[in-house]
Amino acid sequence: MPKIYKPGKVAIVLQGRQAGKKVVIIKQLDEGTKERPYPHAIVAGIERYPLKVTKRMGTKKVAKRSKVKPFIKVVNYSHLFPTRYALELEGLKGVVGSETFKEVSQREDSKKQIKKLLEDRYTSGKNKWFFQPLRF
Repeated sequence: MPKIYKPGKVAIVLQGRQAGKKVVIIKQLDEGTKERPYPHAIVAGIERYPLKVTKRMGTKKVAKRSKVKPFIKVVNYSHLFPTRYALELEGLKGVVGSETFKEVSQREDSKKQIKKLLEDRYTSGKNKWFFQPLRF
């Protein structure tokens, strides 16, 4: 069976609190682990998307509306829907690992780093489709 979920691949979460949100695969575990004996992936996604910005808005308002709220999660493959798109975020690979989820402080630190990376990507104007919520 071909590997569908590779690091950098964009997917959509189908179940749970973040259902309908876009995520990026950071690490895939096809065979599972001792704690999670099913195929799963560590993903980072956008919990709250940035708001619309217009020309009339000032720099303060633009900065406030351009904020992104990220999340990191371990998701079962059966709860992910792969897309044909990929997002090349080099900084994500080292930020989140399987040991990140053991302590709350590590998790918060990695969320902050992911937030910074995603906001930089958004302000540069690359991958605009990733920062827009799904409409269905």
